[in-house]
Amino acid sequence: MSMTFSGQVVVITGAGAGIGRATALAFAAEGLSVIVADVDVPRAEQTVEFIRAAGGNAHCVPCDVTRELDVKHLMEQVLLIYGRLDYAFNNAGIEIEQGRLADGTQDEFDAIMGVNVKGVWLCMKYQLPLLMAQGGGAIVNTASVAGLGAAPKMSIYSASKHAVIGLTKSAAIEYAKKHIRVNAVCPAVIDTDMFRRAYESDPKKAEFAAAIHPVGRIGTVEEVASAVLYLCSDGAAFTTGHALAVDGGAMAI
Repeated sequence: MSMTFSGQVVVITGAGAGIGRATALAFAAEGLSVIVADVDVPRAEQTVEFIRAAGGNAHCVPCDVTRELDVKHLMEQVLLIYGRLDYAFNNAGIEIEQGRLADGTQDEFDAIMGVNVKGVWLCMKYQLPLLMAQGGGAIVNTASVAGLGAAPKMSIYSASKHAVIGLTKSAAIEYAKKHIRVNAVCPAVIDTDMFRRAYESDPKKAEFAAAIHPVGRIGTVEEVASAVLYLCSDGAAFTTGHALAVDGGAMAI
């Protein structure tokens, strides 16, 4: 299986922390130039510093993926800085809902759908023309195991991730003959800042989170990053429209 990348460019949203940062570091280690995009500029700049300290090439571009002008500017900067785009990892997302469906608010709905769905749609809207101009490429979107099934007390979040998978599959079919592959990663519980905020204050919740995975632990950001790199690599040249569970066996139950 080939994982070779040479002189290529990737743009990553939500790259200031967690899965986005780990994936940015992994792509840079493979020799790609990385556009690090995030609404949290200080954290995005820190990701760039880590990449450059390791000898890689990266630039920070502030971006709120819910704002079309921000996304358009992001892609303009990709061309201005590097002159090309080969891969995109649309990873920016939020998870703020913890309650039954009837207890949700319109503000929660709008916020979750705005980032998780509209943000992915806007990014692909502006990435696809660049990839077509380049002759092809690959996009990976961050969905979730919550997009592969039910997620009690997270119904809006679950709906948003089902929507990401729908966008992914539809784009994959529409652009297959343009040599553009579009896939999604669907992580289960991953050791991120979000996880620590939600679970580490309650050891019983953390134990339960580990126990729902047949492998007996939660995942790491590096494991998700490896899946993203695979989906962008030549090793996945015949894979498009796929929602890849990175879940320690959780969806096999």
